[in-house]
Amino acid sequence: MTVPVTAPTPAQIEQATDTLAQLVDYLRTEPPTADVLPLLAPLLDEDDGVPMLLSDALRAAARAVATNTEPHSSDVNSVVTTLREAATEIMQWHTLHWEVRNLARATAAPGEATS
Repeated sequence: MTVPVTAPTPAQIEQATDTLAQLVDYLRTEPPTADVLPLLAPLLDEDDGVPMLLSDALRAAARAVATNTEPHSSDVNSVVTTLREAATEIMQWHTLHWEVRNLARATAAPGEATS
């Protein structure tokens, strides 16, 4: 049996974007790299970081719009195409997780293990 999936509320999505805005504000204070790395790691996680989730969300939204919008006008087709193209571009950002790992290694104290 599959568990029904419930849609997040607009308020929940706004809370997530507010959290990202808070992160931006904090990073603009130019905190030490040691404080930045733990924040970047989940943000850019290769499996469920923002690039992967946003890409998946845009692709799923494109599919939902394409499936559930009748009639298919050129405007609808344009939006679907744009969502899919953006999803593809954002998916390419997933490699940023490697850069976070490289930064962690580059800034680790000698003899300190990093993953």
